[in-house]
Amino acid sequence: MGGKKMLKAIHNMGKRKQKGFTLIELLIVIAIIAILAAIAIPQFSAYRSRAVRASMVSDVRNTATQMETMFQDINTYVGAAGGGPGPAQVDICGNAACTPNVNIVALSRGNTLSFGNLTATTWSAIITNGGGDGGGFTGPVTMTSAGQCSWVSLQNC
Repeated sequence: MGGKKMLKAIHNMGKRKQKGFTLIELLIVIAIIAILAAIAIPQFSAYRSRAVRASMVSDVRNTATQMETMFQDINTYVGAAGGGPGPAQVDICGNAACTPNVNIVALSRGNTLSFGNLTATTWSAIITNGGGDGGGFTGPVTMTSAGQCSWVSLQNC
């Protein structure tokens, strides 16, 4: 009888449930994760670039609104002052005739505001951001007093 028990024990050893994963199963899971990452990382990078571009356009348009408000108050664009990098609240009216804290532009993260071609009746606002992808749509973006908004690549925004 002892032999029968031993044979039964040996036979049952192969039937025990094994726990864990095989090496092949783990490699397949790793390969699937790698494929998903290869798809997701470029998409995330493109999403980030679009977000930076949108923040730059938004900030330059808000600046245009505040420039026109400043002109209505003091009848000149001279004295406009930039600032940044954001996030920051910038009082663009550096002219002594301005009421403080009226012409505020809220700059988005990483955006810097500067002005060029300031005269009594014309201006150009320039937004730059170092966080872009370096392409033609990432800066600087310029808006003029005539309402023309364009990227460094001369494409309209």
